[in-house]
Amino acid sequence: MKRLLVLGSGAQGSTVAKRMDEEPNVAEIICADYDEKAVSDLAGQLKKGKALQIDARNVENIVKAAVGVDLIVNALPMAFGRIVIEAALKAGVNYQDFAAADDPSMDWVEGIRVMLDETSAKFRAIGKTAVISTGSAPGIICVAARDAVRELDSCETINMYVWEGVKAKRFLPFWWSPEVAYADMSDEAFPFVNGNIIASKPFELPVTRDVPGSDTPIRFVEHAHDETVLMGLNSEKYFKGVRNVYFKYGGYGVDFAENLYKMGLLSEEPIEVDGQNVIPRKVALKLTPPAPKYHDEIKEILNEGLIDDSGAMIVEAIGTIKGKKVMVETHVNSLSCVDAFEKSGLTGETYFTGQGGALFTKLFVNDKIYQSGLISSDMLEYDQIDYYLEEAAKLDITLDKKMIEL
Repeated sequence: MKRLLVLGSGAQGSTVAKRMDEEPNVAEIICADYDEKAVSDLAGQLKKGKALQIDARNVENIVKAAVGVDLIVNALPMAFGRIVIEAALKAGVNYQDFAAADDPSMDWVEGIRVMLDETSAKFRAIGKTAVISTGSAPGIICVAARDAVRELDSCETINMYVWEGVKAKRFLPFWWSPEVAYADMSDEAFPFVNGNIIASKPFELPVTRDVPGSDTPIRFVEHAHDETVLMGLNSEKYFKGVRNVYFKYGGYGVDFAENLYKMGLLSEEPIEVDGQNVIPRKVALKLTPPAPKYHDEIKEILNEGLIDDSGAMIVEAIGTIKGKKVMVETHVNSLSCVDAFEKSGLTGETYFTGQGGALFTKLFVNDKIYQSGLISSDMLEYDQIDYYLEEAAKLDITLDKKMIEL
């Protein structure tokens, strides 16, 4: 029987806690957050829940909370990542997060490289496992990419496309954190090109293509995401020598942010306005409505009606089978925003990401994770992928996969 410490009582942490409350192999779920009311409300909804108010900025607070725990699930903002990893190592506990943690002391790509090497060795030394980047993208999309590549003898290119087509009648550019969105969209992206991780400016390398659910072609652009770096670093061992990996993002929020970026409104460099120094991105954030997260708030938006309730996640793995060039095209299906709310009280975005993470937690609690050290979500073995996808289908997350000769 497993005991879990879930840090963060937002949509992702709540989803993991609720899913694990249903697992026979889970004895207790310690729900921890700085917001005492939020964490008490969450724990009160669970049969196995226990509430804990915690300041996760302090490593020792987390270590103390993790006594007797089998797994720490980090569903806090990315800025807490390195703190929680340090706490997990100090407590001698398995670890899971939703995105690779930033290390402000080094380049982002180098930071991920260090995690897969040095941090992995530290977890291996204590006989524990850390799994990073386990949401939807990264997370589910990495599982889909691995599943596609297994069909090939060799792999040349992996293209990943994510389109968020959900649009409310009210002004609501993002269904996830605007703060994270603006940071990602103004950062350099790092595609893997000709065997090397390179830097590209935001909104570069545009591609226009048809997607299911849209009457018109969608424009996708480069976007700062873990997947290209992870798969690039893991190209030989897990992706059959892939030479090119791209992550492209499109949708209403992307188009909106691109205009702000071109105006300089996503910059963190101060500018003078009428004798006052202001930071443009802070102005943009102040005027951008937050993503809806409370039940009644989401319900109100949906009752107003949506202009569009579409989206797509597509993986293309291009390579060879018996000397012939082919493409394995995978469409990842999940619930629409309306259907996700009816099923879970969550938006489509938070349902998809939260369930994706919960499926990785399910691997842990059912002893399907047998690696030691630190692995990313694109490093599952094929038996683990099969289990993951089988359980995902029970949550209405499925793959449609087809082979196309080129």
